[in-house]
Amino acid sequence: MNFFEHQAQAHKESKKLLFLFALAVIAIVLAVNFMLALLWIWMKGQPLASVHLYPRFFFLTNTGVVLLFIGGGTLFEMSRLKDGGDAVARMAGGRLVSPDSRELQERRLLNIVEEMALASGIACPRVYVMDDEDAINAFAAGYHQNEAVVAVTRGTLARLSRDELQGVIAHEFSHILNGDMRMNVKLIGVLFGIQMLASFGQTLLDIGARMGGSRSRDEKGPPLQLIFIVFGVALFVIGYIGVFFGRLIKSAVSRQREFLADASAVQFTRNPDGIGGALRKIGGLTRDNKCGSRINHHNAEQLSHMFLGAARPNLLSGLFATHPPIETRLQRLYGRKVGYLDASEIAEEVVAGSDAVAMGFAGGSNSTNFNTSPTGLPSPLQISPIGFHPEFGYRAAAEPAENLPVAPLAVQIPAEIVQAARNPDAACALVYALLLDRKDIAAYQTQISILRQSLAQQCALATLLHEAVETMSASMRLPVLDLAMPALKFLNPVQRQQLLGIAARLIAADQIVTQAEFVLQTVLQRRLSPHAGREVGVKYSHLAQLKAETGLLVSLMATTEFTAESAQQAYMRSVNSMPDLGLTVAQFVAREALDFFEVKQALDKFQQLAPLAKPFVIRLMLKAGAEKLSSDGADLLRCVCAALDAPVPEVVSASYAVIPAP
Repeated sequence: MNFFEHQAQAHKESKKLLFLFALAVIAIVLAVNFMLALLWIWMKGQPLASVHLYPRFFFLTNTGVVLLFIGGGTLFEMSRLKDGGDAVARMAGGRLVSPDSRELQERRLLNIVEEMALASGIACPRVYVMDDEDAINAFAAGYHQNEAVVAVTRGTLARLSRDELQGVIAHEFSHILNGDMRMNVKLIGVLFGIQMLASFGQTLLDIGARMGGSRSRDEKGPPLQLIFIVFGVALFVIGYIGVFFGRLIKSAVSRQREFLADASAVQFTRNPDGIGGALRKIGGLTRDNKCGSRINHHNAEQLSHMFLGAARPNLLSGLFATHPPIETRLQRLYGRKVGYLDASEIAEEVVAGSDAVAMGFAGGSNSTNFNTSPTGLPSPLQISPIGFHPEFGYRAAAEPAENLPVAPLAVQIPAEIVQAARNPDAACALVYALLLDRKDIAAYQTQISILRQSLAQQCALATLLHEAVETMSASMRLPVLDLAMPALKFLNPVQRQQLLGIAARLIAADQIVTQAEFVLQTVLQRRLSPHAGREVGVKYSHLAQLKAETGLLVSLMATTEFTAESAQQAYMRSVNSMPDLGLTVAQFVAREALDFFEVKQALDKFQQLAPLAKPFVIRLMLKAGAEKLSSDGADLLRCVCAALDAPVPEVVSASYAVIPAP
């Protein structure tokens, strides 16, 4: 199943979850009304079998209050989650790891996340560690794949080998690339609303326990303390209707997706013993503490559907299990029954040695590698792709590169660029270095003047890094920017605005915006603007509502790949592949008439397009491109995918061939 089919399946699942949510709300409303009716009879001292008169609008008021309570709770929790993955990671007790951390276990984790991000063509996720959790577990969270975070427990770092940790991260990247995260984050808010009654009932019980219960003989009715306690118990019990449906909804969401993520992890790493070894160690640890993936944080129940393994022992099996049994997952991975492994902590010297000799995925020689040189600096970074095709899904990493619809590129990222990308200040200088252009002497001198006036120290570093940038292929500029994203996101809002402002001034130095500059600036703005990472509402349900904007993007791709005459033919070939859209030659825009400001406005609108309509934009652009995409065409697709929050097509992410490290 490819990404867009998976999104369609998720859409169908959303309808089922909406039905379950509606059932939960109806059940809670009926139960609350029934309970309050009984309490009214009890407080009035009336016999149960007689005819009862209730106050006007009694049941309507009860229903309205309950709906307001559930809706308000959901909206409140969703507002707390507006920051997406970072908010979820903090809910789980996670600590943000600095991209330039030198702690051995954290460095190994960061290296693996960087490998996976570059190989899959997305921005490198921010990394969190749950320091207080000794079990083996992890999760990915966020509204968009380019604004995701990955969080792991301290036990995951301490108990897993590099291959096993890589398998766990590959599992979480599957959730990122398959679009599972958005629904998972929304589910937190929805479930919070229907489970609030139980929390409110607990609050009433606490208040009642602290109240005095004395009442004079002349006063009628039960004591106020007893009323609070009875109300509290009743709401607590009724609230468990929400807990019941909450667990039912989470089990419906999680179980099948875990099987898919396990299989994807094997495909990404080409090593079943990666994720398989991690699951076997969870099984081994379970023999000791009944749940080898246990999460002790008080929000574990609320977040249980997001984790790699069951967060609580009572969620291991049965109707409400959020995850398939470990035995079943292992049986599917290996095709046979396998035993569990010892999950003792690994010595630090073994951790250090594993990263010093590891060659990326499953020990293969043609994989991403972040070795450390004797000087303490990272060695050149090499990339092995995780290919994604918009029609056929993921390509196994072992598939020959010559089978890809794009000319493979031999690439390396110089060591000094890798190091700069991990430090916030140096990463800013790296962005400026990517924008410097020594081909136009006058424009270059203007750019240097801008940097000297604004940031004298970073000017020197930017010019130094620019020399290394010039040794790279032009196609590596966006992957380098993706690599620097975690460090850039450490900048505060003022620093981010300063970075974006100076970048805009550097681009405008020659009074001309090239396509390469537009692409770089667009990606920067999408990921560092004040609203980056926030959920964007759907305004356009069909691509036909954006006919002119679609024609503009298809024209841009065609004119990027072909000469003027051939570009129009490529445009017509593309639009004729989707005749229902109604695009004609009238919407074709010649290269000299293209305005990047209009392209930016088009991308803003496409960001508000319904998720299931977005793949058609990418397919049309691919149809308009050359059989073997140029680096400019590949970068343009990266830019559009960043704007649409869609996975990078295989023609881009799988366009790199690896060369040996020097």
